[in-house]
Amino acid sequence: MLNLTISFIVSFLATLFIVRVSHRHSAAADRDLSGVQKFHVRPVPRIGGVGILLGCCLAVGMLTARDLPLAKHLALLLACSAVVFGIGLAEDFTQRISPTVRLLCALAGGALGAVVLDASLVRVDVPLVDAWLALPLAGGLAAVVCVAALVNAVNIIDGFNGLAAAAAMAMFASLGYVAFKVGDPLVLGGALIMIGAILGFLVWNYPYGFIFLGDGGAYFLGFMLAELGILLVARNPQVSAWYPALLFIYPIFETLFSIYRKKYLRGMSPSLPDGIHLHMLIYKRVIRWAVGSRNARLLLRRNASTSPYLWALSLLAIVPATAFWHQKFVLVGFLAVFVAVYLWLYTAIVRFRTPRWLVLRKYTDNRNR
Repeated sequence: MLNLTISFIVSFLATLFIVRVSHRHSAAADRDLSGVQKFHVRPVPRIGGVGILLGCCLAVGMLTARDLPLAKHLALLLACSAVVFGIGLAEDFTQRISPTVRLLCALAGGALGAVVLDASLVRVDVPLVDAWLALPLAGGLAAVVCVAALVNAVNIIDGFNGLAAAAAMAMFASLGYVAFKVGDPLVLGGALIMIGAILGFLVWNYPYGFIFLGDGGAYFLGFMLAELGILLVARNPQVSAWYPALLFIYPIFETLFSIYRKKYLRGMSPSLPDGIHLHMLIYKRVIRWAVGSRNARLLLRRNASTSPYLWALSLLAIVPATAFWHQKFVLVGFLAVFVAVYLWLYTAIVRFRTPRWLVLRKYTDNRNR
């Protein structure tokens, strides 16, 4: 718990510093208030990932005095994330890095993890596929693809205050719990450090949105989730390979469904942004009835009220994954349930048939009458 505390304090203070000085460095702030995926009403610094990474690095540095071998492994893990975090941070400052370059960097980060940490996808608990994954190159390539996929998936769900960060924190908590059950200090230590660092960021991000996670932060969270999930399965045969599949299904399915929707239903490039992700639909068609105003205070209320809906949806996968981490067929069953619930909810909202119990009571601000 000391590692968690250190990463929290460092992340909290570093993020506060960024918030306080961001007005002097306009390049670090998101000033585009008109894009289809923009829901803030003032320029906001978008480099929250810097505070999270600093919290992790300082916590690992302090760990060297107590457990040098573990600190070395965690330091290697953070080093492998550098290429992913770096390209995301470059995008945060410039908004000019092409999707192809960012994808290649995500693949490079996964390749580093496979080589340096031996984080390969060794099994999926399907005999024919496992026979193929037994080949070293095949397992490494599969891991590279999985890492790149989750890196981009976490970035896609980073649409509202606290949404991606809190969902990722719950996933790290699950990874930490399972690592504790099977006695894996590397995954447990990494998960605890990440939880503390994310908490330090969330203090300033939710609900008021003083700072955003940014591409660098979202990529970093996705990378760490993917690597710890792969390592947990590779190092512990008692953990079902379907455990991380269910644990990460919310961002992964959001991404897959987004690609299908854009490419096959709308005839557009999957790399282009659109305004009909599930979290955006909830904001536009569910939360809007709760606030019904355009002033900044109520728009902020709308933003903050959206994330809990998606947290609840993600817990529909995270909770059973945590409870049944070693039971393949139960995990597969819950994965199917999640996909069915997601598609039902998305279809209902798109068709303006949102269940009444999902809609908040309309909020009226007397000052805007």
